[in-house]
Amino acid sequence: MDRSRIDPKEFQESITKELDTIRNRVRNLIGASHWGEEGRYKEAILKNVIRRFLPNNLSIGTGFVIKKNNNETQISNQIDIIIYDNTIPVLFSEGDFVITTYKNVKGIIEVKTRIRNSELEEVIRKAEDNGRLIGKEIFNGIFSYESDENIESENVYRALKNARGYMNHISLGKDVFIRFWRKEDRNRLNPPVENCESNFYNIYKLRGLSFSYFISNLLELTCSSKIDDRWWFLYPIAGTKERYRVRTICLD
Repeated sequence: MDRSRIDPKEFQESITKELDTIRNRVRNLIGASHWGEEGRYKEAILKNVIRRFLPNNLSIGTGFVIKKNNNETQISNQIDIIIYDNTIPVLFSEGDFVITTYKNVKGIIEVKTRIRNSELEEVIRKAEDNGRLIGKEIFNGIFSYESDENIESENVYRALKNARGYMNHISLGKDVFIRFWRKEDRNRLNPPVENCESNFYNIYKLRGLSFSYFISNLLELTCSSKIDDRWWFLYPIAGTKERYRVRTICLD
């Protein structure tokens, strides 16, 4: 055995396998009679996995974000997962529950057990509302343990077409990963996106790697320091994931 061999792809796939293995444990015990508790459990699973990789200055919780505009106070919808800079005080904290202002928010995530294509538009709208309130560039993601497989559907097209980039990362089950790109990025992708003159979403089919790519993008966007020394580890697909791009949706 070559003990010096490092296999980042196998490591990243193990994250997906771990999430996939433990996601049904509560359902196996309580059945479908307490969906709310099952949902909170699955939020906790994802939190625990993300927490392992965060630097010490970032914390993870759930709660609300408040923003004051002139004389108007705006409050977000309840956010399943908030990643925030703990060097800036929060307004309130009790266990994992926090209320804070937008300044220390680095990332937010909406967690779903399953998203059907017909529900995607409404889920995106909620994530966008929270992103608009925060009003700065953050990681704004939707994470679903399961989803419909038909990513060519009109529902998916319409949901992403109507989005405006405030929501920027989606994991639809363990295979489908969606990312928002700005139009200036289209020529640096390999192969480039040639059919868009505007911002766009790319849909990728990443077998067994959607969950880990979602988390890797989260780490890249929330860390204050560049982590390009470990891209080979965070994004282990040989060459580029663009080879697995199956659909581009332009936001013209």
